[in-house]
Amino acid sequence: MPEQITKYPEITLQILKGAGARCGEGVEQKILTKCPPKQFCALPTGELCVYGIEEIPQMTQLSTREIARVVCPGDHKTVGETMRPSLTVGLVIVVVFAIGLASGALLRKSGNTPK
Repeated sequence: MPEQITKYPEITLQILKGAGARCGEGVEQKILTKCPPKQFCALPTGELCVYGIEEIPQMTQLSTREIARVVCPGDHKTVGETMRPSLTVGLVIVVVFAIGLASGALLRKSGNTPK
């Protein structure tokens, strides 16, 4: 049975009720048992759960990751993938700094410090 996303869940529920669906509290949920009762509709041909945009994380049939792949097709990297280049650059900077410190200490010890 489907879960639906809409910008206007209240209007969608009104339209479904107008078309003969039984929606809201007190309606038996046979399949979509995790649907919040106020968002649930039963029709002779099946059940429907209506979600607003803000309620997408509550959905059970779609993940936010699946939706993000469609809404932002070129921008679905994980946090690890996004941070990896930054970590590499940071590591190079630390290594170069450490080499500079070691070189300076060696020059100072040998007495060959530039004047």
